[in-house]
Amino acid sequence: MLPERRGDLFILTATLLASAGWLFSKEAIAGLPPAGFVGWRFVLAALLLLPFCYRQLRQTSPEHLLKAAAIGLMMTLNLIFWIQAISHSEGIGEGAFIMSLSMLMVPPLAWLIFRERPSRQFWLALPIAIAGLFLLTMGSGLSLSLSQLLFLLASLSLALYFNFNSRFARRIDPMALTCIQLAVTGVMHLIYSGLFEQWPDVIEAEIWGWFTASVLLATSLRFVCQSTGQKYSNVANAALIMMLEPVWTVLISVFWYHEPMPIQKVFGCALILLALLSYRSRSLLAWYRSRRALHPGRRQP
Repeated sequence: MLPERRGDLFILTATLLASAGWLFSKEAIAGLPPAGFVGWRFVLAALLLLPFCYRQLRQTSPEHLLKAAAIGLMMTLNLIFWIQAISHSEGIGEGAFIMSLSMLMVPPLAWLIFRERPSRQFWLALPIAIAGLFLLTMGSGLSLSLSQLLFLLASLSLALYFNFNSRFARRIDPMALTCIQLAVTGVMHLIYSGLFEQWPDVIEAEIWGWFTASVLLATSLRFVCQSTGQKYSNVANAALIMMLEPVWTVLISVFWYHEPMPIQKVFGCALILLALLSYRSRSLLAWYRSRRALHPGRRQP
């Protein structure tokens, strides 16, 4: 198998694991306090990554370690909104598509904070995404439900995290950066849980099973698959495959939670996906042209 194809398969596996992580998380917090669940999930995931990046961490300057930890606080904010949104929602499919809007929130935040003007593709994709969001939420009238509002806040905080993290990621080893941010996020959630949450006296074995799946599959294995896939897969191709995460999540939610998907929600999801594809159109077209240049006599699948 060609390395690029193998990379695509790793990326596809990562999206499936990420989608399953929504299910694992919602089932786990049925018996665990939300912040405590996130805290232990991320602390254990960081400890699993630590042996693979210990040397890189020792070689990182204290200044860069502090900056990585500060960006980890933005991840903490994102996870607070996300896990609370999941705990207040009946399904997970709608939330996954709302969260996918974070990609379209990155350019306006970059414009506001770093004075980087959005591209033309962004302005073309924005009204499509707004129409899709309206169709997703019109069941609540003109107002957002609590879970929808929390998912929007989670999407906004994820875009903020991405803006800062993408500018800092080149200065430190990616696995070391991930380990630091997972650890910071986990510790902050455990502090919050210790101060404000009440842990149950008895936790069923089934809940621990969902928790274990979250740590090993949806966090650690997903990160390994995503990192390996990005090493071999083309950037534009990887981005296109990763857009499938909310699609898998909707299918899981419909199957597992019997989440209702009336026709307007289906159209809303489709419009959001179309907006994301429209926004990525320039990089996808550049990738296609580069492939044609490398293989001028070969038909593209």
